[in-house]
Amino acid sequence: MWSFPPPGGGKCFSLFAIPPVRILIIDDEKNIRAAFTAALEAMNHQVAAASNGAVAIHALMTKSFDVIFLDLRLSEESGLELMEDIRNIAPRAVIILVTAFATIETAVAAIKRGAFEYLTKPCTPEQLRAVLQRVEDSGKLEDWTVEAGGDPAPNGLDFLLSSESPQMQRALDLAFTAAASDAPILLLGESGTGKSVLARAIHRRSPRADEPFVIVSCPSLSREFLESDLFGHTRGAFTGAAAEKWGKVTAAEGGTLFLDEIGDLPLEIQAMLLRLLQEREYDRIGETISRKSNVRLVAASNRNMSEAAATGKFREDLYYRLNVISVTVPPLRERMSDFTLLVNNHLRYLAKRTGKEPKRLSRAAWEQMESYNWPGNLREMRNVLERAAILCGGDQIQLSDLAESMCMNTEIRVGSKVTLAELEKVHMRRVMESSRTLEEAAHTLGIDPATLYRKRKKRE
Repeated sequence: MWSFPPPGGGKCFSLFAIPPVRILIIDDEKNIRAAFTAALEAMNHQVAAASNGAVAIHALMTKSFDVIFLDLRLSEESGLELMEDIRNIAPRAVIILVTAFATIETAVAAIKRGAFEYLTKPCTPEQLRAVLQRVEDSGKLEDWTVEAGGDPAPNGLDFLLSSESPQMQRALDLAFTAAASDAPILLLGESGTGKSVLARAIHRRSPRADEPFVIVSCPSLSREFLESDLFGHTRGAFTGAAAEKWGKVTAAEGGTLFLDEIGDLPLEIQAMLLRLLQEREYDRIGETISRKSNVRLVAASNRNMSEAAATGKFREDLYYRLNVISVTVPPLRERMSDFTLLVNNHLRYLAKRTGKEPKRLSRAAWEQMESYNWPGNLREMRNVLERAAILCGGDQIQLSDLAESMCMNTEIRVGSKVTLAELEKVHMRRVMESSRTLEEAAHTLGIDPATLYRKRKKRE
């Protein structure tokens, strides 16, 4: 478990690890199977391994798996061909390719056949954790969704995007209207608001829906590795380039390239991305000829991108090229009219996943969750419910089942179930803390300084 400061500073909230998932590793190399198993089990996932297609098919026939790590080149068979059998037996499983030797054409074909992403051997535990987080964030594990009082439907993306909030509905209307075009889309909003889920929903509603959807996590790699990850390299292009590598741009050909947290993209890579947008061309490392590209770009950031462009932290020309259509995804605290629907849908999802009856929230737990400020947004809400459902002793989630830090860090806000006197006290204190003088605070509050002084003394 890690602690992060909420946006704007202040107290911390707890962000729990990725919920446990059922994973199958298919690889003919014993040491790879052992390394993956050790790393994934250390993350609290349930792991099984298969050395060939026959063992893998038997495992898939007898057990259910959420994620499959598939070696693209097995010793006596093609992982690409095995994908077809996997899709027939486990159509909802997320397939992640793992390879060191595949050609560009093979990789693109695999992604077009439904692979979620690819990893290049050797893989570090950090890379495994990162790709599983992207799977979780994408909504691919939510292979069903629930309408209020209804039955699950086979579209996991709607789970987090269904909304009665006017602000969220406006964002969705804009995003889905723009989906029909080829224009770049820039998704803005705090971490955990569901930007990556919305990006995939845009892709699925676009004319490119049958083509690949490829994710690039901009903060996860160094500048050198990010260039290679995006554009690819030839064998021997630099020290350590023992094999040819296709890039994510090539893998996304004809489809959508999603750049997550683009505000963290190094300036040198920004220039290359601008060329890709303007000229639809790019260069692989080690090649002397340019390649043409046909990808649709969707980007997301939790930063103030206009401020970053104005201060030189992000290329202004690239910002304006990306900002053709900008969609701001509201934080959870600004769409609390959706809270009941989101919570009930996720509790029903958890029940479906475990084969048990849905848990219910006690009144105290409901009130605590409704009054909480949710600095981690939808991701934090899902983690809180996942944890509570696991720790809950009976069929009802109690206040004691919620994260302790969440109960300690509840913030009063407009709409919280508190008295007007409590709300006034908090508002007055925050205005005074952000003002240089008593007179400035009084002016902001619309009262005279003497009245503010008396109110402050009365509260003390």
